[in-house]
Amino acid sequence: MKAVTIPAFGEADVLRVDEVKVPEPGPGQVSIDVAYAGANFAEVLYRRGVVDVPLPFVPGIEVSGHVRAVGPDVEGLRPGQPVAALTIVDSGGYAEAVVTSADLVAPLDGLDLGLDVAAAIPSNSTTAFLVLDRAARIEPGETVLVHAAAGGVGSQLGQAARQLGAGRVVGTVGGPAKIETARGFGYDDVVLRDDLPDRVADLTGGRGFDIVVDMVGGPARRTSLDALAPMGRMIVMGNASGADDVGVSANELWFSNKSVSGFNLAAFSGAFPAEAGRGLRRAVAAAASGDLRLQVEELPLERAAEAHRRIESGATTGKLVLAVRG
Repeated sequence: MKAVTIPAFGEADVLRVDEVKVPEPGPGQVSIDVAYAGANFAEVLYRRGVVDVPLPFVPGIEVSGHVRAVGPDVEGLRPGQPVAALTIVDSGGYAEAVVTSADLVAPLDGLDLGLDVAAAIPSNSTTAFLVLDRAARIEPGETVLVHAAAGGVGSQLGQAARQLGAGRVVGTVGGPAKIETARGFGYDDVVLRDDLPDRVADLTGGRGFDIVVDMVGGPARRTSLDALAPMGRMIVMGNASGADDVGVSANELWFSNKSVSGFNLAAFSGAFPAEAGRGLRRAVAAAASGDLRLQVEELPLERAAEAHRRIESGATTGKLVLAVRG
């Protein structure tokens, strides 16, 4: 079958369209004929060698398509069924077929949801609900700050926070061109990231934010910690800036009544596949009902390198998906 592979670590140009063996599902697994594969920063990290993966490697952490075959001990899924799926544990989504755990598959039967849009849900939308509900433990009325609010996961976090009862949701963006885009994803206010230190007081009435979600890193991480209210929680879920890690003093957390935790969807899905699957199905239902808006742009699979370059540039808004099958 056709697949995009990483034959060697490096820049986007190393990505290559190749022929690989069709995978077969084992116990508790399903194989999927892939219609669309989401393009994510996680796959950029695989390509750069930040994540240690065996080469050649087929990236791709989320897909939509139709069930190809089911392995032993799988119930509730059947060949030909339209689905969205997380392929994040073992990757492989940039291909005409992929295998994943049946727990990480969401049926699309009867839903008014195109497969192109469905491919944009498993990673970002599922993460948005899980990070706020499971990691940040959001309470009704709390104030939430989200960095990179116009990006793939940022576009979903503001909307998920609203559905989970947040009282005020604020986003930051890297440049003025993204402000209006972010506003369209449910944020009360959107500010430039560099201006945040001077805006925290007026955005929160001088109290600070109850929850900050940071996938940017670098200076934003220190600013995020300073922006927390007493008993506030900062959730670290990325380092898109590529900056050196930012150390946090445990004594500072002790004295200020603040906390810092991390959320990684791949690790969570590997450890708690059933819960990750429930999060996926929740996100699919929200998208199908119109409670989640997704902005999707399609590129052919053969232009995966272009998708990576655009993601790395920070110029994208919403979500890029790769068309694998017609």
